[in-house]
Amino acid sequence: MEYGVIAIVVICVLVLAIGTLKQKSKIIFQFLARAAVGLVTIYFCNGFLAAQNITVAVGLNPVSFLTVGTLGISGFLLLYGVLFYHIL
Repeated sequence: MEYGVIAIVVICVLVLAIGTLKQKSKIIFQFLARAAVGLVTIYFCNGFLAAQNITVAVGLNPVSFLTVGTLGISGFLLLYGVLFYHIL
């Protein structure tokens, strides 16, 4: 009788653990996808601005990686907004 209850508890814990890991992996994947797309967009935007003789360039570094990965498009706009504000 005890073994049956222990087996049910273990199975329930495993199901909950798998569900939690699945959710966390989704969040990590979304973060990495936003960061990768954001860094590529920053790279091309820096190139476009340099071709237009505009001296604003966001660095490709861990801070911009974390900002774009966390905030997405708003993080991208924030990075360029801060630089344009700094020029004023």
